[in-house]
Amino acid sequence: MECPHLGASVCLAPDSAKFPQGSPSSWCCSVCRSNKSPWICLTCSSVHCGRYVNGHAKKHYEEAQVSLANHKKTEKQEKIQHTVCMDCSSYSTYCYRCDDFVVNDTKLGLVQKVREHLQNLENSAFAADRQRKRKLLEDSSLNSKLLKINGSTTALCATGLRNLGNTCFMNAILQSLSNIQQFCCYFKELPAVELRNGKTAGRRTYHTRSQGDNSISLVEEFRKTLCALWQGSQTAFSPESLFYVVWKIMPNFRGYQQQDAHEFMRYLLDHLHLELQGGFNGVSRSVILQENSGLSGGSRCCINGTSTVVTAIFGGILQNEVNCLICGTESRKFDPFLDLSLDIPSHFRNKRKNQENGPMCTLPDCLRSFTDLEELDETELYMCHKCKKKQKSTKKFWIQKLPKVLCLHLKRFHWTAYLRNKVDTYVEFPLRGLDMKCYLLEPENSGPESCLYDLAAVVVHHGSGVGSGHYTAYATHEGRWFHFNDSTVTLTDEETVVKAKAYILFYVDRQAKSASDKL
Repeated sequence: MECPHLGASVCLAPDSAKFPQGSPSSWCCSVCRSNKSPWICLTCSSVHCGRYVNGHAKKHYEEAQVSLANHKKTEKQEKIQHTVCMDCSSYSTYCYRCDDFVVNDTKLGLVQKVREHLQNLENSAFAADRQRKRKLLEDSSLNSKLLKINGSTTALCATGLRNLGNTCFMNAILQSLSNIQQFCCYFKELPAVELRNGKTAGRRTYHTRSQGDNSISLVEEFRKTLCALWQGSQTAFSPESLFYVVWKIMPNFRGYQQQDAHEFMRYLLDHLHLELQGGFNGVSRSVILQENSGLSGGSRCCINGTSTVVTAIFGGILQNEVNCLICGTESRKFDPFLDLSLDIPSHFRNKRKNQENGPMCTLPDCLRSFTDLEELDETELYMCHKCKKKQKSTKKFWIQKLPKVLCLHLKRFHWTAYLRNKVDTYVEFPLRGLDMKCYLLEPENSGPESCLYDLAAVVVHHGSGVGSGHYTAYATHEGRWFHFNDSTVTLTDEETVVKAKAYILFYVDRQAKSASDKL
């Protein structure tokens, strides 16, 4: 948004000696000394932690406003405010009075000058740190970067994603998808697309494109992001080029406000599917899908035409049965799906804190609630073709075809009369062996192992509302579990994962996983 308070709040000189020493992304809060999510005040250069740590940056702003109100304002004091601060990691600017991220600058371009100064400090600190680490590695034979697991030594190769300003919703989805091996490998094996020719070939294209939307490829930026995530670099990757393309083709996600991770995932998969169907620059990419022996034609689910890797991996088919309660007429409809949105049963949602020792909600409870016979209420009357009018009816879902990757979305956000509330109920979910056989339309035609799924990734929402809070992800890679929190990636264990209050779960078909491991 365009902020009107920059002139009164941005008072820092870019080369000011007031800046702390070291890397800006690791500066410490002047109150609690935490180096997580540091923000610098653009009025006085003091550094405080963000709202998802201890919130001292916001408290600094609030205390400054109280101080101005309690003292007689001089002409100078009226001009000086502490309303604008900058994220020392992503360099995004935020105004507390506007309560939003800022996209404009002062007449003298001070915000951009401060941003460039912080970037230079970060680059200098990184270069010095890299030199120091290189020296350490030469002396210690890489011991500082190696982990010992099951008696063997292996390198920690996971890479985080920089938060570009409330883009944790995107980062959590990207990290989850990057750990679904068959899906990720398909994109990484795609040939690179040349978006520019001639004098501009090879140049960075973010915010410098002059050829219009024809020079934008979501598939290409998604491919480059996936390739960057498991190259062994310990520094965080900035997905700004991908985010720019998202802004261009998905208007709902423009700006820096918090977004719903599930909604973003659906938009992302849908647009990847559409672009893969049409190809890019006239060259279809369905050829690679046909050549991939792991994606047989019989396993594909077509949504909006030709099958792609999106539908081949995530696509399943539901059978929707509706029965008229007056004449008994039965209507059957087949619907393709990329994910299933599951309600948390109301008797678990409404449980009070003093009742937490009662039955625990499990993922099978949510699946049964989704597939159980349901009588439609007065607002959902079924148009019976035999009765020729709307009648009371029942509805039941069956799964006709299971996907290779089963994506389960738990409906944690519900609209009330005035706002959208979060259902914070813990839902127990299995790490291995989720059996989907009992939800199939024809379970007798399935083998003993064909309906078993193992967990690959979990997206978690921390906070109270859909428009606020923070997203992180857990994912397994080569037998180890990682926690992805924007630019920070840490090893974790199964006990920590199963305690998470899941929002989106990605389960991989055990047979499909075994087949892809052999390729």
